[in-house]
Amino acid sequence: MEQPSDGPIQSIAEPGVKASGPLLYSMRNEVAALLGRHQTGFPGAQPVSFARQHLDELQKQDYYVCEKSDGIRYLLYSTSDEEACEAHYLIDRKNDYWFITNRNLHFPLENNTQAFHRDTLVDGELVWDSLPNGKKEPRFLVFDCLVMDGNKLMDRTLDKRLAYFKERLYVPYKKLFKEYPDELRFQPFFVEMKPFQLGYGIEMMFKQVLPSLKHGNDGLIFTCRNTAYKHGTDPHILKWKPPEENTIDFRLKLTFPLVEPDEGERKEGITEPFIDYDSVPKSELMIYLGDSGEKYEFFDDLFLTEDEWEILKSLGDPLDDRIIECNQDDQGRWRLLRFRDDKHEANHRSTVISVLESIKDRVSEKDLYKSAGPIRDSWKARQARSTQVRDR
Repeated sequence: MEQPSDGPIQSIAEPGVKASGPLLYSMRNEVAALLGRHQTGFPGAQPVSFARQHLDELQKQDYYVCEKSDGIRYLLYSTSDEEACEAHYLIDRKNDYWFITNRNLHFPLENNTQAFHRDTLVDGELVWDSLPNGKKEPRFLVFDCLVMDGNKLMDRTLDKRLAYFKERLYVPYKKLFKEYPDELRFQPFFVEMKPFQLGYGIEMMFKQVLPSLKHGNDGLIFTCRNTAYKHGTDPHILKWKPPEENTIDFRLKLTFPLVEPDEGERKEGITEPFIDYDSVPKSELMIYLGDSGEKYEFFDDLFLTEDEWEILKSLGDPLDDRIIECNQDDQGRWRLLRFRDDKHEANHRSTVISVLESIKDRVSEKDLYKSAGPIRDSWKARQARSTQVRDR
């Protein structure tokens, strides 16, 4: 989708112009070099699904909690172009780079509003916020910072990474709009810091934070305060979803029945068996095994009613081989929730196992409420111990 060069983006799934060919290759290498990595794959940290064992984990270490937005995950890469002008890319989970064509996005330095940040990589998600007037506004919610002006922050603790981002980038950015409020309407999207609560602030999350959100939400994220930023799966980032929101992304494989022509069809000259595209097909759910050898294996069948199949047919879109998000109904059948065209692959077998554990070992909202007290007590005890050590 072509974005307007002056004003808000029109799509959070296609927020700019997608880089391709040599440019994409060089961008991936540039970001890998910035991070000191040899791999050029998507460098973002990925959470694990919340299981019952994690209630104990929340008592052992300090965790922050924030809401899990129903948006699209991106890393925001701030750099400069060949003319030494400020340039920004959003990097999605497919490791595609979207160039933000709107040049009004500007992150000034602390003491110089004309200068800007380069070699900077922050982690967040792009959401649509609903406004009271019925309109929607694109917003990029930042929840971590990997590199700031070439300074690698991954080995620092989460609170230090966020504090560094806030002081160096966020405060000057907000100050700019206080001084030039007219510039707000020309922005491609607005940048905010995602608010974190202490790990035991469960009641606040459910009673105050979640009900007041302007965008969709599908759970909570608990992130360990003390651990480094980890590329790939991070066992210290815990994704809690309400039981009905525990989902798996599968690749859909459709097999249509071969039927013999009936009497009426024979009269019309159809004598050979033919593929029946109208009846509900066999719908297999495939999980990803990795790129080496056999890439996919059968997991289970998708349950589709005739009415659901009629709706899918009416879309007029290709259905076979699409990535779909599914959950289990109360009879244990896998049901289609939505298409995930933002993803190249289905969930890996390891992710599927993790989600199945979460489903089997469900942690409800009530369980989290019950754990809040012990989590708080453990946190306070650690604080007291560290104060005693400092005072010796």
